[in-house]
Amino acid sequence: MPDNFSNSQQVHKPAVISTTGVVAAQHAGAANVGARVLAEGGDAVDAAIATSLALGVLEPWMSGLAAGGCMVLWRAKAQRAEVINFGMRAPLAINPTDYPLSGQGTASDLFPWPNVVDDRNVKGATAVAVPGMVAGLGLAHQKFGRMRWADLVQPSVKLAQEGLLTDWYSALMTGANARALSEDPDTAAYFLDDGKWPIVGGWTAVEQKRLDQSTLAKTLQILAEEGPEAFYRGSIGQDLVRDVRAKGGCLSLEDLASYEADHVEPLTYTWHKGTIFASPALTGGPTLLSALQALCQAQIDPGLPGAKTYQAMALALDSAFKARLNSMGDHESPTSPGSTTHFSVVDAEGNLCAVTQTLLSVFGSKVVSPSTGLVLNNGIMWFDPEPGKPNALAPGKRCLTNYSPIIGRGADGQLIALGASGGRKILGAVMQIASYMLNHGMSLEEAFHQPRIDVSGNGKVIADPLLSVEIQQALAAVLPTTLARRHVYPYAYACPAGVSRHNGLNMGCTETYTPYGDAVAAQR
Repeated sequence: MPDNFSNSQQVHKPAVISTTGVVAAQHAGAANVGARVLAEGGDAVDAAIATSLALGVLEPWMSGLAAGGCMVLWRAKAQRAEVINFGMRAPLAINPTDYPLSGQGTASDLFPWPNVVDDRNVKGATAVAVPGMVAGLGLAHQKFGRMRWADLVQPSVKLAQEGLLTDWYSALMTGANARALSEDPDTAAYFLDDGKWPIVGGWTAVEQKRLDQSTLAKTLQILAEEGPEAFYRGSIGQDLVRDVRAKGGCLSLEDLASYEADHVEPLTYTWHKGTIFASPALTGGPTLLSALQALCQAQIDPGLPGAKTYQAMALALDSAFKARLNSMGDHESPTSPGSTTHFSVVDAEGNLCAVTQTLLSVFGSKVVSPSTGLVLNNGIMWFDPEPGKPNALAPGKRCLTNYSPIIGRGADGQLIALGASGGRKILGAVMQIASYMLNHGMSLEEAFHQPRIDVSGNGKVIADPLLSVEIQQALAAVLPTTLARRHVYPYAYACPAGVSRHNGLNMGCTETYTPYGDAVAAQR
């Protein structure tokens, strides 16, 4: 028996269809926040800002104010795509010699880097990079927002004042990481009962428990009243730096004050079926477009995806990842533009946003800033700890990230905003869903339910057992192939969220196995 799970169970999550705006996010509560902003007259960027901040409260293990990320947006009137890139950077005072290799095995989380002594690049305050999310949201609001900043922050303040309602899924997330969470007293007090066990209500669901997020609520209130400057040059930043340094990190006020998000042009790939606009520079965008180009130039099935298509996808992703891991690092000119959640937004006017934001690992560095209530990122883990590599750690260096939000435009005028969470698995998921829709004519809902594969840098294929035997055999003929189901936890594949717009009709969908994820339409 290969595993313990049912072979007859079927999981389906219907797409939400509306002529009003739609928000698709990894937490239904955050999607509701964004949908209300749309209903109140906000545009897609306004809804994205509110959704982003709400996710930091409702998925504190995935993102938050100490995160980084990227927004790709489509401006309907201008008929153009643009990018707000707010990736993390290494602190200016970081010293690579403080991260010596242990000579024993690989890192304990996500990436197969050589192991660093005490996992200093993976957990603890020594793993904290300069966060960019607040700067990115502020820049997006400055350039494209309609509503008042304070009105977009206020819903997340209310959510934090209430506290996240705990349940079996939050217990699963905290329980699976309880040992690491217990190592930092402030993190243990936030997420664990008696510093050891997941906080969860009673078995009968009559007794409900909530996380105490009151400190986070106060931080968000300051952000609402004083704006993004409070994070980088005000009291929030001062408290954050003091806490990080007290726990052994090197984040400084200079790091925060000098940080700027980038407003840049997207990377673009056009073929006869459409155009993809992707995040540039040190994101997953260049690799995604490289794989997509190889796929579109290969021999694929003309109708629904079959054996030829899946073989071509596997080989395209394998080749693109080999190039990525062998060459990419922060080796651009100084003047060039520079645990995860994703959400996508479309408004009634046809503006779209695809936003990915991340702490990197689940619960980031497993460290909480007690003065701000923020779960801190572990962005330093993005760097290869081995000296001399293209992506090696250095002061002030930008992180080589995997997120790859996109905007797609079909030859028939269909628009797509799409992205995913899941580390290196993101690239393949986004490429496949976009290809299912543009190359094979699937709807957003059909594409989200179509079985996927994962090829993410190790020369092997993970394939959904729902794929036909013919497709499984075709994959095994080109690369070593292992079967793995789609699950709630752990994820063998990335976790996407997307929206589409065609002929004035909007649609939204999230990963079928995400228990919190949902698409919500704005109510007129």
